[in-house]
Amino acid sequence: MAKYGKRTTAARAAVAGTADLTVEAAVELLKANATAKFDETIEIALNLGVDPRHADQMVRGVVSLPNGTGKTVRVAVFARGPKADEATAAGADIVGAEDLMETIQSGKIEFDRCIATPDMMPIVGRLGKILGPRNLMPNPKVGTVTMDVKTAVEAAKGGEVQFKVEKAGVLHAGVGKASFPAEALAQNIRAFVEAVSKAKPTGSKGAYMRKVSLSSTMGPGVTVALDSATGN
Repeated sequence: MAKYGKRTTAARAAVAGTADLTVEAAVELLKANATAKFDETIEIALNLGVDPRHADQMVRGVVSLPNGTGKTVRVAVFARGPKADEATAAGADIVGAEDLMETIQSGKIEFDRCIATPDMMPIVGRLGKILGPRNLMPNPKVGTVTMDVKTAVEAAKGGEVQFKVEKAGVLHAGVGKASFPAEALAQNIRAFVEAVSKAKPTGSKGAYMRKVSLSSTMGPGVTVALDSATGN
């Protein structure tokens, strides 16, 4: 009995034996094997030399990819009065205060990014157990707690990617779509890696960036040479 379907078997065979490819070679290989019936996301995984259980080894940040993500991002904003109007005008999908809190508490979470003005944080704080595990909690460090609602909404809609390292020291993100030109994907990948590199925490010891891997949504992963990904 076959372990994989024909498409997956072919994709795995195409990447078998490959390692430490250049970004360009990896992108071309992934694009050629992204044959699902939808536009697959190109995903990056970074293995970092950190233990995020320690506060001085946490890695988080935000980066605006030069060619966008190709993903439609739904944005929710906690704001009142003129700032609520500003959020709506900037293209926010959901805007509210206590009413939005109640919607989220009911289990209805129809957004991918959450932004709040500082005065709304007492309300948003009640949602920590819901939004926190989903990496949706507004945070001033990544620009999602701000009075400049217009800029925050436009950035979220325009290809800004937030990142946060997971327990095992691995960091994942989408860096574009398989339909993107190879050059655009390569630019996005290097921009993302550069942002993570700049976010190196003070407590990181030894090698910080240990492994870079790329994959498509339905495809196997390939490893990328660190010097190619970092541009060094």
